[in-house]
Amino acid sequence: MSAGLGNLYQEVILDLARRPHAKGLEDGAAASSHQVNPTCGDEVTLQLHMHGERIDRIRWDGDGCAISQSSASILADLAPGLTREELQVRIDAFRTAMRSKGRIEPDEDLLGDAVVLGGVSKYTARVKCAMLAWVAAEAALLQLV
Repeated sequence: MSAGLGNLYQEVILDLARRPHAKGLEDGAAASSHQVNPTCGDEVTLQLHMHGERIDRIRWDGDGCAISQSSASILADLAPGLTREELQVRIDAFRTAMRSKGRIEPDEDLLGDAVVLGGVSKYTARVKCAMLAWVAAEAALLQLV
């Protein structure tokens, strides 16, 4: 990744942290999960709202670093219209990229704007921050089965 692209990605992360998408919980969630990163204290509560077999929307609330907050916004933008299985595929792909220590770039076709978090995988301590909302979504998906 070029330095210019890395700077752009950093700006996207910071912008989403300042102006998060889909933040604020709502009544009527089909499933929810609260997750905490004990290493740094980040926390997120994530709700899945369903329309039939498809995710209608994700709503979330929480506190933490720019990485955890922007990652929750990115996930909330990515999920609407997906089935449970399609979201799980994306969670698995994101987890693989985050655990790669920079060797695997996130697949933009599959993960959309989550590619901006690809550089986080080089910093082991920050991977949990990026994964927090995705782990919450995975736990919520298990409640739907």
